[in-house]
Amino acid sequence: MAKDKVVIDSTPVTPYVIFDAERGLFEIKGRSSPEVSINFYDPIYQYLDGYDVSDTAGDFVANFTLEYFNTSSTKCLLGILKRLSNIQKRGQNVVINWYYDEDDDDVLEIGEDLSYFVNLEFNFHPIDVDDQDMDFIF
Repeated sequence: MAKDKVVIDSTPVTPYVIFDAERGLFEIKGRSSPEVSINFYDPIYQYLDGYDVSDTAGDFVANFTLEYFNTSSTKCLLGILKRLSNIQKRGQNVVINWYYDEDDDDVLEIGEDLSYFVNLEFNFHPIDVDDQDMDFIF
């Protein structure tokens, strides 16, 4: 079983991540451009693979709020989504919230593209970053 709660602080090239098994919550925020993305994302894969769906009642919610991610990070994000799809296959509904700067069509389009590869409910939420506290969002 995965740890009950894992927090990974952001760096200039890696995002903030929280995985809270008890609440059925996964969040990733910020920038993702590590030189070797799999080194950052592999522990996250392990947490999600070890998640026991019987630990949480209700939906498993995954919030993605990324301002930038490189190509190798995109592949790793797909790896996360596939693991979330496996959680759903094991019996827990998974909801994906994809937040993006309303002026950033690229992040929206990549989210839409990724949604085609997994059978999960995606909710796309535009954010007016000029009206938001950037530390909260990214």
